[in-house]
Amino acid sequence: MALLDDGAWQGKVWTGAWTDGSGGTYDAVEPATGDVIAPVGEATPGDVAAAAERAAEAQRAWAAAPFEERARVLRRAGQVLEDSAEEIRDWLARESGAIQPFGDFQVHTSAQECYEASALPGLPYGEVLRTGAPRLSFARRLPAGVVGVIAPFNVPTILAIRAVAPALALGNAVVLKPDPRTAISGGALFARVFEEAGLPAGVLQVLPGGADVGEALVTVPQTRVIAFTGSTRAGRAVGALAGQHLKRAHLELGGNSALIVLPDVDVTAAAGVGAWGTFAHQGQICMATSRHLVHESIAEEYTAVLAEKVEKLPVGDPFREEVALGPLIDAGQRDRVHGLVTASVERGATVRTGGTYEGLFYRPTVLGGVAVDHPAYAEEIFGPVAPVTPFSSLDEVVELAGGTEYGLSLGILTRDVAAGLQLAERIPSGLVHVNDQTVNDEAVAPFGGVGASGTGSRHGGPQANVEAFTETQWVTVRGDLPAYPF
Repeated sequence: MALLDDGAWQGKVWTGAWTDGSGGTYDAVEPATGDVIAPVGEATPGDVAAAAERAAEAQRAWAAAPFEERARVLRRAGQVLEDSAEEIRDWLARESGAIQPFGDFQVHTSAQECYEASALPGLPYGEVLRTGAPRLSFARRLPAGVVGVIAPFNVPTILAIRAVAPALALGNAVVLKPDPRTAISGGALFARVFEEAGLPAGVLQVLPGGADVGEALVTVPQTRVIAFTGSTRAGRAVGALAGQHLKRAHLELGGNSALIVLPDVDVTAAAGVGAWGTFAHQGQICMATSRHLVHESIAEEYTAVLAEKVEKLPVGDPFREEVALGPLIDAGQRDRVHGLVTASVERGATVRTGGTYEGLFYRPTVLGGVAVDHPAYAEEIFGPVAPVTPFSSLDEVVELAGGTEYGLSLGILTRDVAAGLQLAERIPSGLVHVNDQTVNDEAVAPFGGVGASGTGSRHGGPQANVEAFTETQWVTVRGDLPAYPF
């Protein structure tokens, strides 16, 4: 099945049909080569207002449809994704710089999100409540209405569909704003997937655009829930704006996740785990291993083994070559990563390998002797850099790991699993992985961070999804009219 080969989407936005965006078009650019991939339609705030009205109208019929129909559409969407895996993987490689195994993972997980969402319409959607009055009292869950989804560039399929799929399954309409840099694999793709799956026209709208489009999506009256994934800085703005308009905002934001390496581990194996946590998808993952906190007795050995492993990793064009790392998304991100590295070296960190780039291809970098006041330690890097910081005691590593505004993911490597679990209880984090690195994701598991990493688990698993995309309504029913004193 070819989803995007006909080119009907090029230069268009999706409103239930491919139409011109009021913002004209812009070029989607391949980071690895700088070549133009295709023209993409650009929306404006006016387009958002019109789309929200269409979505609100379409949502009423979609919510009233038999729950089996909504389940069937979501199952079919998952199948379409699986059937189109090779095509989607190629688009991800070209547009986002994802190596092929990571592209395969995105397709698999995106399909699983649809399959898991397909079970939501059949769940019980209320409960009978006790009451002291002669009446039936119950609470039921109803669709929120129109959900606005704002998705980022780094993992464009998963980070869009994990909100789009459950919102649709629960009877909502969705207006999706993908990141302009990945509006094909994070936007146009889903318009085609759900068109093939039989979703009624108007229930999903896809509007690529800039910050003004995102702001309009938050403020238009029809959207009642906003699901945002992106930077903490942008998330704070979205949350504040949503609060002003009395809307719920589910925010999945940045991270500065730590991997704690205790002295009883196999150092070579631990370095392999740490390498994957930092360098998967060039480090452009919110839960990437951003700080390697290693016991001082093995810190030098760990750093040396880590550097030896990663200096052999091939870096290049993931669409045309078999590589371990592709390009960073754009020059701005590359310059930010390099600035953090150079500033940390100026303060005393040492480059054990890497620290250089060619075009948007940044060499995987290991920094030794990183202190807590070094920028590469204190800030989210979002790039292929592994800062290694030694510690001497459990109390110290608890302070180090927890001494950040973020709280997304935590990895602990130790032979003593019980000790690892006890250590995890002392460090605020939405996700914890004992004897694994920090980058893990499953459609069935709750996902979300604390602190500056977001507003908790609002994605993954039936409980989180139902809470995120429905409203609770209390209903009572009497057999006869009651008598009142006046």
